[in-house]
Amino acid sequence: MSDPTALAALEAEVTSCRACPRLVEWRERVAREKRASHRHEEYWGRPTPGFGDPAARVLVLGLAPAAHGGNRTGRIFTGDRSGDFLFAGLHRAGFANQPTSVHRDDGLELRDCFITAAVRCAPPANRPLPEERERCAGWLERELDLIATPRVVLCLGAFAWEAALRIPALADGPPPRPRPRFGHGAEFRRLLGCFHPSQQNTFTGKLTPSMLDAALARARERAEEPFG
Repeated sequence: MSDPTALAALEAEVTSCRACPRLVEWRERVAREKRASHRHEEYWGRPTPGFGDPAARVLVLGLAPAAHGGNRTGRIFTGDRSGDFLFAGLHRAGFANQPTSVHRDDGLELRDCFITAAVRCAPPANRPLPEERERCAGWLERELDLIATPRVVLCLGAFAWEAALRIPALADGPPPRPRPRFGHGAEFRRLLGCFHPSQQNTFTGKLTPSMLDAALARARERAEEPFG
């Protein structure tokens, strides 16, 4: 069973984390300097916790908050183009009550879906270091202890796929050898691969709305399969 009260307490811990000096310096510098289009806004500038339905059967695992997206709004995938693409798909699939997400208090609700990230701070060039991923793994493990165990993990990109393989509760055991390769539509135990909804992928057609819809449909199908 999920524990919303304990999740709120964990969120307070996550948002005060300063374990990675490089990420702390970057996220706070971005929050001070800001992007011109957001210069009148107060940036979040802290780690972003997971959010959504604590009893979710589907876990969506991303890479990290965007410098001017989640690092600005305080919620992963909120306020950037990647999030626009993802939440539109989640809405079409019935996992979200609205197709857009612009700030933490915009009324967005997730149903049977919980979204989190492998790394909780915006990294320079959107590239976390392996040791930063390892430090952040503890937050994900603690989230998993407090929510209903997800039946499916939709890994958005190779970084999220690799991070999930390193979490025994998600990979259903120790990291497998050899590693199963990431790909769009790849499946390994409860993991399901999907290209990341970055502009690099969505603007070039590497990830299309229909491809995302198919991945989300497969996630729901897997979530509804009987145990055993």
